[in-house]
Amino acid sequence: MAGQSLGKGPSGQGIVGINITPMVDVVLVLLVIMMVSATYIVQQSLKVELPKTATSDESTSSPAAVTITKDGALAFGGTAVTEPELVAKLKSAVQANPDVSLVVTADENALHGRVVHVIDLAKVEGIAKFAINVERTN
Repeated sequence: MAGQSLGKGPSGQGIVGINITPMVDVVLVLLVIMMVSATYIVQQSLKVELPKTATSDESTSSPAAVTITKDGALAFGGTAVTEPELVAKLKSAVQANPDVSLVVTADENALHGRVVHVIDLAKVEGIAKFAINVERTN
C-alpha cells in the first residue's frame, strides 16, 4: 500500500491508514545522533588525578596546596598570596620536585571560574597532577 494515491480507495472510501514507518526511522536516527553527541560532550570534561593513599606502594611527596576563599582570595600552603606570588610559588614547587601534585581547596561559594583559573596557572607552570579537596559527609 506504499503507492496509494490521494483519491478514493478501491472500494470507493477514503484512505484512513497513515504509514508511520518513516517517522519512526527519523526519530531513531535522531536518537542515535543525540546519544553519540552526548558521549562526546561528557568526554570533554576536566580530567583530575586523585592522590594516592598513604598505604600505596609508591613513595609519596607532600603536595602543593592552594586554598581559594569565597571572595576569591588565594593562599598557598596556608599563607595568603597574590596571583603573581602564587605563580612564583608554583614555579619553585615544580623546580624542587618535577612530579609535584596540586591540591586545590575551594570554598563552597567560590566561583568556578576562579578554581579553573588556578588549575590553569598550575598547568602553565608544569604541574600535571591535580586533586580537588572535599569534605566527607557521613
